[in-house]
Amino acid sequence: MLENFDPSSFDLPVAEIIPQVKSQLFKANSLIIQAPPGAGKSTLLPLTLLDEPWLAGKKIMMLEPRRLATKTIAQRMASMTDTKLGDLIGYRIRFESAISANTRLEVITEGILTRMLHADNALEDVGLVIFDEFHERNLHSEVALALIREVQQVLRPDLRILLMSATIDAKVLSGMLKSTVIESKGRQYPVEVNYMNELDEYAIGEDAARQIIPLTKVHEGDFLVFLPGQGEIRKAQEILRKALPDDLVLPLYGQLSPGDQNRAILPHPSGKRKIVLSTDIAETSLTIEGVKVVVDSGFAKSSRFDPRSGLSRLVLHRISKDSADQRSGRAGRLTAGHSYRLWTKAIQNQLNEYRTPELMEADLTGLVLDMKAWGKQDIRSMTWLTPPPAGTLALAEKTLESIEAIVDGELTPHGKEVHKLPTHPRIAHMLINAAEIDQLGLATDIAAILDERDPLGPDAGVDLNLRIEALRRFRQHNVSIPRIKKIEKMAASYRRMFSIQPDNGPVDPWQTGLLLAYAYPERIAAARPGNNAQFQLANGKIAQIGHKDDLAHESWLAVAHVDARDGMGKIWMAAPINPKDLAPMLKTKEVLKWDRKKGGLQAHAEIRIGSIILGTRPLAKYSDGDVTEAILEAIREEGEYLLDFNEEVEQLIFRVQSLKSWNPDHNWPNWSVAELCEKPEIWLAPYLQGIQKNDDFKKLNLSQILLHSLDFEQQKELDKFAPATIEVPSGSKIRLEYRKDEIPLLAVRLQELFGLLETPKVNNGKVNVLIQLLSPGYKPVQLTQDLKSFWQNGYFEVKKELKRRYPKHEWPEDPISAEAVRGVKRKF
Repeated sequence: MLENFDPSSFDLPVAEIIPQVKSQLFKANSLIIQAPPGAGKSTLLPLTLLDEPWLAGKKIMMLEPRRLATKTIAQRMASMTDTKLGDLIGYRIRFESAISANTRLEVITEGILTRMLHADNALEDVGLVIFDEFHERNLHSEVALALIREVQQVLRPDLRILLMSATIDAKVLSGMLKSTVIESKGRQYPVEVNYMNELDEYAIGEDAARQIIPLTKVHEGDFLVFLPGQGEIRKAQEILRKALPDDLVLPLYGQLSPGDQNRAILPHPSGKRKIVLSTDIAETSLTIEGVKVVVDSGFAKSSRFDPRSGLSRLVLHRISKDSADQRSGRAGRLTAGHSYRLWTKAIQNQLNEYRTPELMEADLTGLVLDMKAWGKQDIRSMTWLTPPPAGTLALAEKTLESIEAIVDGELTPHGKEVHKLPTHPRIAHMLINAAEIDQLGLATDIAAILDERDPLGPDAGVDLNLRIEALRRFRQHNVSIPRIKKIEKMAASYRRMFSIQPDNGPVDPWQTGLLLAYAYPERIAAARPGNNAQFQLANGKIAQIGHKDDLAHESWLAVAHVDARDGMGKIWMAAPINPKDLAPMLKTKEVLKWDRKKGGLQAHAEIRIGSIILGTRPLAKYSDGDVTEAILEAIREEGEYLLDFNEEVEQLIFRVQSLKSWNPDHNWPNWSVAELCEKPEIWLAPYLQGIQKNDDFKKLNLSQILLHSLDFEQQKELDKFAPATIEVPSGSKIRLEYRKDEIPLLAVRLQELFGLLETPKVNNGKVNVLIQLLSPGYKPVQLTQDLKSFWQNGYFEVKKELKRRYPKHEWPEDPISAEAVRGVKRKF
């Protein structure tokens, strides 16, 4: 099959484990490989598996976390096999591919596989799926692995899964997949790791550049510098180009053109030294030849989803230890190298061992839609290395409901159409609606702009229409603006999807706003009263734009980009919207709620868009059941203030808590103020008839209501095993004070215990109470859980002081045989 391919001609370290890998995949359908960067696991290893008998002529699909690595690795393997890219070896990324009927090994980005699975659940023409650089824990790779595992378990036990990584917790992964781990030691040259001065977080690019300059005088060879993002790269590049005019200072990040990326990756034709300033794109699969020195800022930027706001934001954060090791290893690919970490050893010790999975921090709307289309309702029941957060899944469902993709948890026909489009569900929903109002040309332009970085930047103002006009000028007159070319490439891909021609006519700004409202219905925004450029979003948030911005005085906006900061948010991109166009989005919501501040039930119908209330009218009819539910909801939210949780009720709660703690096998309820307020329907609902004002809540006898919520046997056991009082030798019934997670306290005057040898017990004689002995004036004098020992030892010391302070009282020499008294015992 591979006529022009001789594995022995490639001197790569992974060759030593290839026989072991072949043997294991012959007898098992899952395998994990650990191999350092540069070992050849992403190139030589997949090629050697193409002729394996268990593959039976089927394809190998290899997933890569990054588009640049996908194309680069495919090109490298085509070169190694002396074939044309797109023939034996191909690649697929979003909106771009090079494959043919002859393709046997496809390198793809991770999201592509998910779409393939929906088209062909069994992946009938695929024999092996390779997850490369799995340690990056990208959302798409985790989703793809969960789906592939299900296919393997249910439909295709012959389908092989191979996970590859340089740094990952292989033990945990092996346990989940029940797979063998094969390790290639590689041929990593020694890398000397040095720790330097910590960077200023507010000037990372400038500070890193200044620390790099003296290092270039000490070391020869190319430098690879890791910086968090494009902004830091630009600032460092400006300083280094001036300070090092004889060196070639080059950026490397995902948004660069392929030509500029290749300049950074390939050696300089004249041997000029390169200083490559890169984001974390260069951490793994990319090999930048000639690198002998790595300088690591120790920072990265990641998109973090905030479930509270429903928005994502780019966050600067420290990298993890495994990421730092990956970066350092880049200096030891070809020869011994040096790694300079721009942080201290103390900070190194504080770094997390492994990076946080994207699954824990991302918007999961696409994941939930994928799983609904797959037929999975209980998403967390699938095979996850880290299960997705329940709260973020719930919010994703809410988003899908807002764009009518699901109803009552079930995928709608519209949802199925949304899922067919290879883009975020919000954008797909917008495109489908745009087709219905003959605005697809505008919608494809909007989708492309939202997919990529802002081509104009924040200084241009927030109006999205300015970006659309710039894109159309580029198409008409080739007026080039940085990043516009890439946006047009994306827009062209969307147009091909719908078989339409580009629209270069004048832009109707209100149509732009309407299309944005389809994508982000919860971000429709109404101007707040006053001339302050502040807007109330339909999701309840408040955000503002600059007072001098062209959109500052608009009455209504549709917002595309807004940050998720606490308090007042900031709008970065939006478009005006005609309120008349919002008529189909208006909803009437009947509101029946208890308002504690107003002291009673509020009943009205609200005309609203999300949280924006446009008008109200009184609600004429509502049932008793609706009233009860409104009161219950008020208790769930503010029960601690509405209900009278007095000392008697508190003691009852602590008594039940104590019994539950002492007797975990018994069926005692889980009582606390918070728990009782959270579930009032269980114990309080029948007593809420006649509640009309706040004061009525205080009239409820909660201790009696709670007691009656226990069954008869529990009530008897409560009084027997956790009594409210204990009778002491004087005849007094002393109240026991039960406390959260502590031993009950019996505070009693010492004289009332004369004659009592043993410490009183509760919980059927298993728990000694804590006795707080009091003076005749009720002042604490001693704490004990061993009354017998106190009479024998501590009493005589206490007696001296009490006899001096209370001379009228009897203080016997033998308290055990003395008569207990409530007050003063007369002397005769």
